[in-house]
Amino acid sequence: MAEIKKITARIGEMDVLAPGICSMWIEETGFAGDAVPGQFISVYCDDKSRLLPRPISICEIDRTRGRLRIVFRIAGAGTKELSERKTGGMVQVMGPLGNGYRIDYCGGTIPQGEENQPILIGGGIGIPPLLALAQAIPQKKVAVLGYRDNKTFLKEDFEACGCKVVIATDDGSVGTKGNVIDAIRAQGVKGRMIYSCGPTPMQRGVKEYAAEQGIIAQLSLEERMACGIGACLGCVCKSVDVDEHSHVHNKRVCKDGPVFYAQEIEL
Repeated sequence: MAEIKKITARIGEMDVLAPGICSMWIEETGFAGDAVPGQFISVYCDDKSRLLPRPISICEIDRTRGRLRIVFRIAGAGTKELSERKTGGMVQVMGPLGNGYRIDYCGGTIPQGEENQPILIGGGIGIPPLLALAQAIPQKKVAVLGYRDNKTFLKEDFEACGCKVVIATDDGSVGTKGNVIDAIRAQGVKGRMIYSCGPTPMQRGVKEYAAEQGIIAQLSLEERMACGIGACLGCVCKSVDVDEHSHVHNKRVCKDGPVFYAQEIEL
């Protein structure tokens, strides 16, 4: 596992992708080359009254230039502060954290064709970490993205790395009206491996769909985190097996995850 580093890095480009959704490139991290899709970083606020960092998934990994991109939703005072940062400023970050997606499946030995393609499923702010994964998978793939309404974001980025994009919206303003599973069924999406990230109700539906179809699924869980390194046990999920650390049916989302095989966890 890559060494976890806590450093102060320069902020590159800052953008607003949709109302309340911000994009930040973090340059000269010193650990971009070690990061893998599905991992996250902890981002610290300047306001020292906010002692805990904000865990934010990695959206893109630029190994050539040694930088990372994060995309986050303004959900409180901490992320509001981060959204007001300026290009050229500095930010303290720690990473890379957690375990990412296993993508050995996507090697050249897997037969090509729609029935074998990976299905990337993202809902809301669970969409950004799937972009780094899409960029790392060389073969044909489909991204099923769920939004509340027509204020979509990152769609063009997924298309640019070779994804067929299928969209679901709660209000039906774009794509299929309903959730991501509704869109999969309506659009006849086929595949052999599911990679998913999003809120628990969506992940529960993905797990049930994968079991119904006999498809292996990897789920990245969203959970409130404190330390981000597995010490505080503040972000546990229920597991099928007994955890070696806590000796109960729990796994730490930040340390053991955030990516799990669907059969490992209870939702």
